[in-house]
Amino acid sequence: MDQPTSSQAETRAGQGGPARAGRPNGKEHPSGDRRFASLDRAMSRSQFRQDSLIEILHTAQELFGYLSEDVLLYIARNLKLPTSKVYGVATFYNFFSLEPKGQHTCTVCLGTACYVKGAANILAALSRELGVEPGKTTSDGVVSLEAARCLGSCGLAPAVVFDGEISAQMTPDKAVRKIREVAGLVGAGGGPR
Repeated sequence: MDQPTSSQAETRAGQGGPARAGRPNGKEHPSGDRRFASLDRAMSRSQFRQDSLIEILHTAQELFGYLSEDVLLYIARNLKLPTSKVYGVATFYNFFSLEPKGQHTCTVCLGTACYVKGAANILAALSRELGVEPGKTTSDGVVSLEAARCLGSCGLAPAVVFDGEISAQMTPDKAVRKIREVAGLVGAGGGPR
């Protein structure tokens, strides 16, 4: 493949070419957010290849904590992909989040082994305790409650992940006690704050 001449590169830069990173002529991102420079570097390392979308989404989520609409549009524009494709990938995979996550996460496995052993009851109890539906974060930003299709830990069923650590053979009461402990929702007297 022929390399573009410098005048072609300059023309492309004005049209989202090599300087596609939304910062023509090396200028800072209009928002002033330096995380975009890191995202630009990741896209540049992948040579703005469309098949690097999942890797770029992972990088963006690490940088921003979640994938906002602005970030998805920015990635779509720079990888020259339809926004619907980027959004479709971001919503298909359970790992990606379109909303900010809480300081703590609680993920209930709803795979077959966990489900038949009461995972739905555990999820309902945690939802009541936290006052949020699965997929949402408490209003104070402390806990995000998630449901997963399967954690691959069927021998531990029903399993719940608290801040990345799997807890086995959970019950609704054990799960509520654990989330209170993990999230610091237990006062000095041992009950909820």
